[in-house]
Amino acid sequence: MISEKESAFLSYWERNRDIENTFTSKLTRGLPMAMLFGLPIILLVVVVRLFFPDWYMKISGTSPGMFVTAVVAMIGVVLFYSYFRMQYKWEMNEQLYKELKAKQNKSNNQTTIQ
Repeated sequence: MISEKESAFLSYWERNRDIENTFTSKLTRGLPMAMLFGLPIILLVVVVRLFFPDWYMKISGTSPGMFVTAVVAMIGVVLFYSYFRMQYKWEMNEQLYKELKAKQNKSNNQTTIQ
């Protein structure tokens, strides 16, 4: 027998599994957590560059074009993290769904035999 919580997950996942499997859904649903990860880094680089430009140039020893490259690279990391985090979460939910479905089928077969 499966519990009420497991049954609720089965019905939820049957309704939402196709919706959550799209690229845009994964990207948009994962973006808040990814921004929590990447926004402080982007803000730190921007604040240092805007408010301490001489110190930034002296310490970093890079050209001004590297600033834009660093920000674009961090945005790329944020997008990568948001998509693959949600892809991992979707795969974990799919695995749990298949396990619970097998458990439900097994318990249904046992009750029909008896």
